[in-house]
Order: sequence, then C-alpha cells, then structure tokens
Amino acid sequence: MDENKTSYEKVVIAGLQTSGSDSSLFEEDMQEMAMLCTTAGAVVSGVFVQKKESIAASTYLGEGKLHEIASFMKDNEVKTLVIDAKLTPGQMRNIEKITKSKVLDRSQLILDIFALHAKTVEAKVQVELAQMKNIYPRLTHAWTHFSEQFGSGGIGMRGPGEKQLEVDRRLVQKKIADLKDRLKKIEKSRVVQRKGRSDMFKASLVGYTNVGKSSLLNALCGSDVLVENKLFATLDTATRRVFIQGAGNAVISDTVGFLRKLPHDLVASFRSTLSVVVESDLLIVVLDASSEWIDQQLETVNLVLEELGAAEVEKMYLFNKVDLLEDPFVRKRLQNSFPDALFVSSMNLDDMQDVKTRLSEIIIRQRQQAAAESIIKEKTKGLVKKINYPL
Repeated sequence: MDENKTSYEKVVIAGLQTSGSDSSLFEEDMQEMAMLCTTAGAVVSGVFVQKKESIAASTYLGEGKLHEIASFMKDNEVKTLVIDAKLTPGQMRNIEKITKSKVLDRSQLILDIFALHAKTVEAKVQVELAQMKNIYPRLTHAWTHFSEQFGSGGIGMRGPGEKQLEVDRRLVQKKIADLKDRLKKIEKSRVVQRKGRSDMFKASLVGYTNVGKSSLLNALCGSDVLVENKLFATLDTATRRVFIQGAGNAVISDTVGFLRKLPHDLVASFRSTLSVVVESDLLIVVLDASSEWIDQQLETVNLVLEELGAAEVEKMYLFNKVDLLEDPFVRKRLQNSFPDALFVSSMNLDDMQDVKTRLSEIIIRQRQQAAAESIIKEKTKGLVKKINYPL
C-alpha cells in the first residue's frame, strides 16, 4: 500500500472458520486482522466470515461466498480484499478472477506494515529480505497471469514465459543472497557494539505486539523510544542503560513484538535483531493484563522464544496495563498461575520501582550462582589434575 494513499484505501476482510477449529482463536485472529488493516492505513468497510468443513483447495473460501464478497465490494466501491490466511499463488489468482479485486493475504499485509514502519538500514534490509522470500514462490503465478492476459504468442511475445521466469528467479535469488550478506555485515558491527557492554547484566523485554514494552523501557530507563497504540510500532531493537540500586548498571532491550501466525520469513529475517534475546541474562515477558486473549498471546510468545532458541533463558513475568484491568477475578486467576509475577502500569512510578527492586534481586542471585559455579569448576579442575597425575 502506498504510504500517501493508505488513509483512503478501503478494504474488506474475509476469514474461514473450519469445523473443529477454536472459535475463540478465530475471533481473536479476525479482530487482529482489523487492527492490522488499520495499522497499514486502511479503512475496513466490511468483514465476511465463512464456516465450512474444510478449506476449498483452489479458492480457499467457497466460490459462493467469494461472489457474495465481490457483489458487496462492487456496491461499496472497495478495491482490496484481505484474507486471514497464507494463500497459495493459485488460490490468490483464482480469488482475483472471481472478485476482480486486489487480493492480499495475512503475510503480505504484515510485510506491508513492516515496510511502512522500517526506519533504520537494518530494519529495511530485513523487511526487503522477507519480501523477496515471499515473492519468489509467487513468480510462477505472476507469469501465468501475464501470459493469460496477453496470449502466449504474437509480436514481441513469442515464448517469453519460461525464459523470463528463469531470469526473474535468478534475479530474486541473487537479491536474497545480497541482502543476507548485508545483514551479516550489520550483525558483525552489532557484535562489536555489544562487546563494550559484555560485562553488564542484559535483560530483554519480549512479548506480544502492542502490550506496552516500549512504554516500560521509557519508564525504567528514562528514555524516549517511540510509543504508539499500533501493532509493530517498534521494529528495531532499542537498548538502554539503567542503574539498578544495589546491583549497578544493566542494559535493557526492547524487541519487536510477536504475533500469532507471524510469517516465518519475517522471523527468519529478524533473527539477527532478535539475537539479543538469546544472549540475554533475563527475559522480561510483558503481557497485557487487560487483554481477553492473554492466554493465547503467552502461548505465541513461548513458541517464538522456542523457535529462537531462547526457551531456557530465565524469565520474569510483568502483567502491564493493570490500571485497565476491571475484573478482579482475572487478576486473581493470573496471580494463582504466576505467583512471582508483577502487576504493573508503566505510568506508575511505584510500580517501576518494584520492577527495579525485583531486577536487583535477580541480578544479585545470578551473580552469586555464577561465582559459586566458577569455584566448583575450579575445584573440579584441580581434582581431575590430581587423579590424572602421571606415574
């Protein structure tokens, strides 16, 4: 979507709920799609839901439902259809034919938002790499569509399809390789920067998108990281230094938010940025206490952390936006499930002091454990030397 036109682009959202699927998760996904469209700058003109036994192989949604959507779009002058799924090139092509509209799937929409919010060189390279990976499998669809529109022969059109497809594939493959090389160079410079603070305690704020991680970073470190009530407002990892009473200096990093059904290519492309998570001494898992989807969001966070190889890093749970939590029974349930968690508001100074106090306790305990392990290691090393002493 063109950044200058996003405010005026009307879209229709469509989703498919198959039999046996979790209706609560489906409802969350559809609400999330509406938020994603708004974040991308679109106006949602209509939402269509189809309940069906299974996915239609060629069109994802049933053809009857697609004709119904097409009629609505024509009557309301909507040109874009967004479907809550990752579509195959063939499905996208068939849906375009029936609805005579631009069709985006969930992955393309998220990629568009990332492209809109990418500000630094690293973020732009990561997004472009994900876009290239997304484009590659769709090249066949693009050229089939092209040849059908203009015919397989004729002046200037004799047999371009296969040759041009191979040329385009090679170009995209080369672009992907170049972007990967650029990311490696950026990562090297990032490693050099980290060496300067390698002896400091490192904590990372992780969590679902739009749970208030950037607000917490600002409140804890007195920084001015961008805060917006939008999905994926922050793409780049922001790292700030903070003094913790009784424990000295530490660094806290704010990472890109997670999302259910986040395109795999995006996770792969942002792996260099998210490497700070794996290298952390502590993960501060931030959850929106006021969200009705908190259980599903926590599950998503755990899955992404596992994919990144950070599942074993120590975690501290923060339930943020507690000032918006109206139901006391929800808080009681969460306290029973997470007895060591802190319930905070980033706008409450006393809450932020409680977070720093907990951080101090964790830092001191980890240092004591590291010192004890070091002593045991040295003693064990000496014992091995005695046992293996040559006769």
